[in-house]
Amino acid sequence: MVSAIEIIELKSKKDYKAFVELPFTLYKNNKYWVPPLKADELKSLYPETNPAFEFCDNKFWIAKKNGKTVGRIAAIVNHTYNEKMGEKAGRFSRTEFIDDAKVVDALFSHAEAWLKDQGMTRIQGPLGFTNLDHQGMLVEGFEELPSAASEYHLPYYQEHLVRLGYDKETDWVEFRLKLDGIPEKAQRVAKMIKTRYELQVKTFATTAELKPFAPRIFEILNKAFSELFSVVNLNDNMVNYYVNRYVTLLNPKFVKLVFDKEDEIIAFIIGLPSLSEALQKTNGKLLPFGWWHLKKALKKPKVIDLMLTGVLPEYQKTGAAAILINELQAEMARHGVVDVETTGIFETNTMAIANWKNYEHRQHKRKRCWTKAL
Repeated sequence: MVSAIEIIELKSKKDYKAFVELPFTLYKNNKYWVPPLKADELKSLYPETNPAFEFCDNKFWIAKKNGKTVGRIAAIVNHTYNEKMGEKAGRFSRTEFIDDAKVVDALFSHAEAWLKDQGMTRIQGPLGFTNLDHQGMLVEGFEELPSAASEYHLPYYQEHLVRLGYDKETDWVEFRLKLDGIPEKAQRVAKMIKTRYELQVKTFATTAELKPFAPRIFEILNKAFSELFSVVNLNDNMVNYYVNRYVTLLNPKFVKLVFDKEDEIIAFIIGLPSLSEALQKTNGKLLPFGWWHLKKALKKPKVIDLMLTGVLPEYQKTGAAAILINELQAEMARHGVVDVETTGIFETNTMAIANWKNYEHRQHKRKRCWTKAL
């Protein structure tokens, strides 16, 4: 007897828990998957704790077979993004499933049907509520450890998307860099740029000192990233949400801010000691000992994840970015760290990619956003 696939829209706490728990089952004993913190994932799914619900409509479903959760999917309409782009594009998000065509078909048919009912003419994803949420499906690099800000999926995921008629919309590429020794020329150039434009770099000893500058960092992020794919400006509520969620996880020594002569921030770089192995040890929970693994990783870095870099548009041709990477590399040298893991860079961002190729590098991972007409 063939088992029926049951698709359940999330309603109860039990449903939401099953949604969050599924990847922990799918990737159990997978040495490359980096689990999120379950509490944070749950908070991202509720309107009371995620201000993205103010401008996004959404639905979440799980698939069950023989009483077991075997798949999940979210559908999102980001109205702010659609207004900006002048289109009607829906998103699928947080997609996970066993290697079963009937399960995948049932999940995507529900998401696609709901988006069509909302008036959407195409679907794209995986994309989250914002560009700082989950985005992209891994299509290359299945035997590489991702950063905490990246994604991991199994090889068969992309096979099912192709089977369902999805096409590539854009790719992100990721690099492993070795920044061993600061070239004398790079130091001279950074010093020259600082002098010419009257710039100074500041670093903070504690996250409490750094936190008051966070709103300005997001203001720069909004301006620097405004023309990029999937990006919408983050409003004050979203800024507060991300500040409270992520700033406490930073080691402020690896956050560098560039100030102009008016003492205004014009550029930033956020490096983060890799939390990937520590998160694997937490298994999604801070208690009883998860916090200790994270704290140890922050204090004694082996690898630095390059999370975000932003430069105000009017300063992007000044070489401010060169100051940032030079300052971060100097901090890494003080901690005896030479390895850097980049987060996703659009494959069309030839300037950034050309910059990374100046270092010993390996382009080792690729994520994809898919699209399909509805």
